[in-house]
Amino acid sequence: MDLGLENKTVLISGGSVGIGLAVAEEFLKEKANVIIAARNEERIKAVVADLSAKYPGRRVWGKGADVSRRGDCESLAAFAASVGGADILISNAGAGSEEKCLDDNDDKWQYYWDLHVMATVRLTRLVVPQMRERIAKGGGEGVVIVTTSMCATQPLYYEPIYNTTKAALTMFTRCLADELIQYKIRALSIAPGLVLTPDWYKTAGILSKQEGITVQEYFDRIASSMTPIKRYASPEETAKFYVFLASKEAGYALGSNFHFDAGAMRAIS
Repeated sequence: MDLGLENKTVLISGGSVGIGLAVAEEFLKEKANVIIAARNEERIKAVVADLSAKYPGRRVWGKGADVSRRGDCESLAAFAASVGGADILISNAGAGSEEKCLDDNDDKWQYYWDLHVMATVRLTRLVVPQMRERIAKGGGEGVVIVTTSMCATQPLYYEPIYNTTKAALTMFTRCLADELIQYKIRALSIAPGLVLTPDWYKTAGILSKQEGITVQEYFDRIASSMTPIKRYASPEETAKFYVFLASKEAGYALGSNFHFDAGAMRAIS
């Protein structure tokens, strides 16, 4: 299947590890070009070098940015403009949390709100004009994909801040879709379930220690109890879902929050 992604430029926040890195590589397989953004500049350099070697002829850029900060969002968008602008934005930067509703403080709430919600709001506001310009010159469409979470609908007990901010992202993306489609830009969100990323290893390390079990025992128990398939997804298989939804073959997909969770959701919505 020709996904029509050759020579598209894709901007991916949180792109140096986990789902974001897998998405970057999957786009490169489809002959797209990618801009990877993340906070750790040394890791970005290593990732860009690796991907450039694996996919000669493709353009891979890296940009250090903490997208929880307005100024970093602005510099990231400016960098994208300097290399010709983005056709596709994958707003993927994020992290889990661990707290109780009555114990967490304002600073922690604000950090996650900025990292998840405002990063997406700002990047969209800054990058959509680039998409519109590229559409005007060459036709086609633009796409905004936002990483939400199964937890936006079916919350996990130990991370109320994460659950709340991801739910807000889902609603923002739904509103965004209505505004952008007039410009031939599709906006949608993807809600992964259990994907075996470094962030899950961090969470498992904390919670397994509290329960006196191994990390693997924690993973096995969660997968068995939450999914009929009884396993975690890999970042690589998750990335294929992102790339398809970003492609011309998914041109009717917008506004929805697409779950990728192997049946972990216990309700139909």
